[in-house]
Amino acid sequence: MIQPQTHLNVADNSGARELMCVRILGDSNRRYAHIGDIIVAVIKKAIPNMPIKRSEVVRAVIVRTCKELKRDDGILILYADNAAVVIDQKGNPKGSRVFGAIAEELKDFKFPKIVSLALEVL
Repeated sequence: MIQPQTHLNVADNSGARELMCVRILGDSNRRYAHIGDIIVAVIKKAIPNMPIKRSEVVRAVIVRTCKELKRDDGILILYADNAAVVIDQKGNPKGSRVFGAIAEELKDFKFPKIVSLALEVL
């Protein structure tokens, strides 16, 4: 579960390394974000000489959470870290690669481009 002020790793090669969640998009009083939710985040750490700079406000989609995700068949999936992928206004990823494992539920949440760029889909 991701809430405002949560720090997340970045799972793509967009140039950002760490994000901090500022707002969860959706309902006005939404408290937590899960896998597949879009958040507004600020970049806390970035690689020098890249198009994305530190303290820039971006949109991101959650791809991994430490809180387990329960599937309909009863399988629980949990990851070792919280991670997100930086996206643009249309929902396309800004990076050209996605690192680490991601859940296949992202296909259902209208992010097939992120799933196709991922190295491992669980």
